[in-house]
Amino acid sequence: MEQQNIAVGLDIGTTKIVAMIGRYNEYNKVEILGIGKSKSLGVHRGVVNNITQTIQSVQQAVQEAENVSGIKIKDVVVGIAGQHIRSLQHSDYITRANADEVIDEMDIDALCNQVHKLVMLPGEEIIHVLPQEYKVDGQSEIKEPVGMYGGRVEANFHVVVGQVASIRNIGRCVKSAGLSLDRITLEPLASADAVLSQEEKEAGVALIDIGGGTTDLAIFKDGIIRHTAVIPFGGNVITEDIKEGCSIIEKQAELLKMKFGSAWPGENKDNEIVSIPGLRGRDPKEITLKNLSKIIHARVVEIIEQVYLEIKNYGHEEQKKKLIAGIVLTGGGSQLKHLKQLVEYITGMDTRIGYPNEHLAGDSDSETTSPLFATAVGLVMNSLEQGLYNSNPEEIVEENNEEVSEEDMDIQASDTPVEKSPSHSMPKKSIFDRWAEKFKDFLDNAE
Repeated sequence: MEQQNIAVGLDIGTTKIVAMIGRYNEYNKVEILGIGKSKSLGVHRGVVNNITQTIQSVQQAVQEAENVSGIKIKDVVVGIAGQHIRSLQHSDYITRANADEVIDEMDIDALCNQVHKLVMLPGEEIIHVLPQEYKVDGQSEIKEPVGMYGGRVEANFHVVVGQVASIRNIGRCVKSAGLSLDRITLEPLASADAVLSQEEKEAGVALIDIGGGTTDLAIFKDGIIRHTAVIPFGGNVITEDIKEGCSIIEKQAELLKMKFGSAWPGENKDNEIVSIPGLRGRDPKEITLKNLSKIIHARVVEIIEQVYLEIKNYGHEEQKKKLIAGIVLTGGGSQLKHLKQLVEYITGMDTRIGYPNEHLAGDSDSETTSPLFATAVGLVMNSLEQGLYNSNPEEIVEENNEEVSEEDMDIQASDTPVEKSPSHSMPKKSIFDRWAEKFKDFLDNAE
């Protein structure tokens, strides 16, 4: 049954690893069946730098999600971020042999595959090829060329590129944790699925996902992704600054930031003081909240200015490219007090905090709808939309957890109809599916 399809999102972040299991309920909303999280020990600024520790953290998160939901996890969709991610704009075209036949998905696939052959810098791999607008025989601003007549099909693409080694390391961690990697998705795209409405994407919006190690940016306009960037600063840098500035240990700095931190120094009076216990019998330290917020403010301003520079690079100041819906903040770092006001002050753009509750079932608990889990919710939604999970009861085993042999799996796989439901037969979907297959082959060959 379509409704029973289950998807698993795995968000490998710098501070935490989240495994989330979800499916569509009868109202076509995403119902979260289980969530597991663990402290991320082997990841720095979105890049795996300790395979063994990352595998353990992944296993811990997956185990917790399995225990909560009673479902055995096999296939996962993984989010990728990190400072090695970059994006570029590229135009390409194909000339069709027969202009009297209508353009079909095969033509669009051929055009996208051509972009995949782009020569990258050594050690780089294309992660996503996202068509923006098409041109058919010189007629521009076409969003969906399938079904039209034409001899020459052109398109502008947003191409997302990452380091092969970093991608392979993530694949290795997932495989070694006993899981099968179905696809890799850029984290800002997943977060955007979870917290943005279609109206915002049409009007023009910048999504800023402030994580522990990186701040991810995704810009949408006219319903199309226009710009992505990963800035290698996040909440951890603020914690580091507090640690250095107040001469305290990291654990205390993190607690201070979360409990008393504010991005707006004018908020605190000079006589507001917090006392921190000293180490091993030493005297407690007294820190004024004004000083604390000054330290936070300085670093947050730097992060916002970097993001704003990217928004300007996209061309926000041009009338045609104006982001009418402003900025949406999400991720764990967005929970910092008065951050929304500071972002509005620096950028002059309307800002709101993005909660991933718009697409979730109404009875979801408050933990799931926290900005902290925006990426994980987005990954689950992303894989449900792709319809990659034709999960037969044998494939993801509920409660009884009976294992199934590999031969049975092959038979089920061959019996599964390839035909997607009409609502999911968009050309982009089939491109993604093909790319996922290619990527799996690439990972298998890399072993």
